[in-house]
Amino acid sequence: MTTSTRGATKVPAVLVLEDGRIFRGRAYGAVGETFGEAVFSTGMTGYQETLTDPSYHRQVVVMTAPHVGNTGVNDEDAESQRIWVSGYVVRDPARVPSNWRSRRSLDDELAAQGVVGISGIDTRALTRHLRERGAMRVGIFSGDAVRDDAALLARVQEAPQMKGADLSAEVATTEPYVVPAIGEKKFTVAAVDLGIKGMTPQRMAERGIEVHVLPATATVDDVYAVNPDGVFFSNGPGDPATADHPVAVMRGVLERGTPLFGICFGNQILGRALGFGTFKLKYGHRGINQPVQDRTTGKVEVTAHNHGFAVDAPLDKVSDTPFGRAEVSHVCLNDNVVEGLQLLDRPAFSVQYHPEAAAGPHDAAYLFDRFVSLMEGQRA
Repeated sequence: MTTSTRGATKVPAVLVLEDGRIFRGRAYGAVGETFGEAVFSTGMTGYQETLTDPSYHRQVVVMTAPHVGNTGVNDEDAESQRIWVSGYVVRDPARVPSNWRSRRSLDDELAAQGVVGISGIDTRALTRHLRERGAMRVGIFSGDAVRDDAALLARVQEAPQMKGADLSAEVATTEPYVVPAIGEKKFTVAAVDLGIKGMTPQRMAERGIEVHVLPATATVDDVYAVNPDGVFFSNGPGDPATADHPVAVMRGVLERGTPLFGICFGNQILGRALGFGTFKLKYGHRGINQPVQDRTTGKVEVTAHNHGFAVDAPLDKVSDTPFGRAEVSHVCLNDNVVEGLQLLDRPAFSVQYHPEAAAGPHDAAYLFDRFVSLMEGQRA
């Protein structure tokens, strides 16, 4: 990605999909060029959390909600230290942000962090195109980066694809750090950072858990050096088929029988550790309004998602794995995609979505309590 400082908001911009579809609009954020995988998010709020979610690394996010930026940007809601999206696409950006916590406009924040975006295009048409054709490579070009259409298309088609991309180490912490328990410390958890969001250790800290966040390159010995009561594997970007190291670490945890919880990428890692395959979804699930059923209780919850890959596990039976029996615990009601796994003979489970859900909804917060219950049971 190359960028320059933002000029006038009327600078022309072009969005080019790898299949040749082109949208023309205006620069939004930084002026320059960027490449990534075009995906759409159906959330009507929480854009600041979306932008700073490391799972969006190397993705150009299309907002399906037409009006974006109305609450500006504050200093409290970021999920990490920077914006991770490769590019940003909106239809009608707010001209003036209005919120008591706002410190600057979204446009200014994107420009300051060098994120190239485009506004003023028909995001409904773009979203329908991605639903029909699938997520694909895309480029956004503005200012001096704009060339003839054929040259821009060639640049997009040369960009790397998401399938086969090994990205978690690019977004994870390079040094371990500790998030202390709030109030009385009850448990210690080793959290393997594959692209963790800030609210995740916060949700555990609220339950009396001291969280030791470890790099994606952490070994089994590193995990157990903190003497954990439980082990957590986070969300993150990229193709789970490339994540051989986290899979090996998770198998080491499963062999020891330590309570284990994984979300999103962590769910896919558990699937692979149990012997299931993974596959790329046509256009993925992204947003904060995805209906999921907890098959263990029958409860339906509205959940926050950000995933383009899924676990290939049978929905209609209990499976035998090297670590005992396993079953699909959660399923998406839109398309029957596996949204959770649990072991029946060891204290381990995972979900494909985001129960920390900083921007909401909070239907799935009980999963952190379920993790606590596993650790309590193990201690007893």
